[in-house]
Amino acid sequence: MNPPYPSDAQAKAEILDAGRKIYQRGLVAANDGNLSVRVGDNALWVTPTGVSKGAMTEDMLVKLSLDGTVLEGTRKPSSETKMHLRIYQENPAVRAVVHAHPPAATAFAAAGLPLDRPVLQEAVVQLGTVPVAPFALPGSQAVADSVAPYCQAYRALLLEYHGAVTWGTSMEQAHYRLECLEQLATVTLHLRTLGIHRTMPESLVKALEGLRPAWGIQ
Repeated sequence: MNPPYPSDAQAKAEILDAGRKIYQRGLVAANDGNLSVRVGDNALWVTPTGVSKGAMTEDMLVKLSLDGTVLEGTRKPSSETKMHLRIYQENPAVRAVVHAHPPAATAFAAAGLPLDRPVLQEAVVQLGTVPVAPFALPGSQAVADSVAPYCQAYRALLLEYHGAVTWGTSMEQAHYRLECLEQLATVTLHLRTLGIHRTMPESLVKALEGLRPAWGIQ
């Protein structure tokens, strides 16, 4: 059974709160990034284009149908809305999507390197493997097409030369996954600086993966 939809009021409050947090943590710069929350079978709220995620107000948010038709709001929706729509279409259990440019994770995206080595217990439970989607021009349908193959089997994705996107059954989960992704990328970079290449034994990875149901992770 898919999770329930949040109310319009709840969705808007969650988007504003998460937007402030990712801006304050430096996971986006300037007017980078976009967030959305699905509120019905054919409705979601999304951030507008050209606005800092740390300075959004409720009246800036835009309500759309899953085909991209504006239902409420006066602003132009984010240029990456097609990517959000495609994730919801591909995975009906998703209730929230966060796209950002976290520095360490984006370095791996720019290098075309997946985060696929189990080196951090929280990341094994929360994320698993994080692949890299091939580059596509910002705002294009190609971006949506590039993420489509990953929406069912993964929880986070690096976008080549671009940034990262996470999704979940709530905005809280999608936001936590973004922070976990950046932590994983940072720790991985530090390990490489130290010249350390070890990973967790497979038995430990399996044990950690077994914790996912208790953590509410599908």
